[in-house]
Amino acid sequence: MSSGKLIRWGIASAGKISEDFVIALSTLPATDHKVVAVAARAQERAAEFAKKHEIPNAYGSYEELAKSKDVDVVYIGVLNPQHYEVSLLMLNHGKHVLCEKPLAMNKKQVEGILAAAKANKRFFMEAVWSRFFPSYEHVRQLIQTGALGEVKEVEVNFGFPLSNVDRLQKRELGGGVVYDLGIYTIQVSQWAFQEPPLKIESTGQTNAEGVDDDVSATLTYSGGRTARMRVSGKVQLDNKAVIKGTKGQVTLINFWSPNKLIDIDGKEKEWLPPKGKYATNYGNSEGMRYEAEAVRQSILAGELENKSVTYADSLLFAQIEDTIRKQIGVLNKYDEE
Repeated sequence: MSSGKLIRWGIASAGKISEDFVIALSTLPATDHKVVAVAARAQERAAEFAKKHEIPNAYGSYEELAKSKDVDVVYIGVLNPQHYEVSLLMLNHGKHVLCEKPLAMNKKQVEGILAAAKANKRFFMEAVWSRFFPSYEHVRQLIQTGALGEVKEVEVNFGFPLSNVDRLQKRELGGGVVYDLGIYTIQVSQWAFQEPPLKIESTGQTNAEGVDDDVSATLTYSGGRTARMRVSGKVQLDNKAVIKGTKGQVTLINFWSPNKLIDIDGKEKEWLPPKGKYATNYGNSEGMRYEAEAVRQSILAGELENKSVTYADSLLFAQIEDTIRKQIGVLNKYDEE
């Protein structure tokens, strides 16, 4: 794919994750990616963000961004409960969309978003950025070439002390570790096994608001193969994903955004993304450059989905999340609708 085929980004939300995405885009060629607009619910937030990041247009509503004629694709970085409505708004106005994970509050909402993407014939992807890192590509190669043998087991932990992070702790903000951290442990398990689990068993604890804050699950696949995961907002875990095959194992370090892995030969491999103009709010967000370039390639190729995070993948992630939430007794108003 030659350079110089520009795609123009609009950014929905002027929060921290949106800022990191814009910083990640700044590490890519300006002839390929340009941020032309940002929208927030408050005009002054959008204006401040636009000034800092030299973005020509700042809007005080998502509707204005949806109607903008200069935007090809919208990155959606709003809070979890708003993903559904903002995705529909952008798709129905003919925009391609990259929406932050977890894609929606349940599988029913995911189905609604994907139906809109199909009806409008627009590219749509859930922003599972991990899968576009060179380390994930390497793992895929090991599996596809048979170097790992048959994948037998995945063990993955993801935990931080997050008791002071409102958006994780509060129900109305779409909180809960299954949504925010579980999407990562689920997607890496699926990356390894490439088939839906046959059985899901989970246990979990909830905070005072009844929101899940520490959850363990075992996903069982054909032939009794398993993925064991724990996600926690209470304690720091090792945050590694170990994929064990019949011929060896590979370990993704900081598996959600891994620059590093321990390869099948026991040696470390590392790929470092370049730094942007500003420091990012979250660790290693420069790695969002990989998913951004994948979106550009898909749009230029006329694809409506990307092979690394397909519509079917997003449906399955949501279904697994829903099952775990149901098993641990964490339902919300969206589940009743």
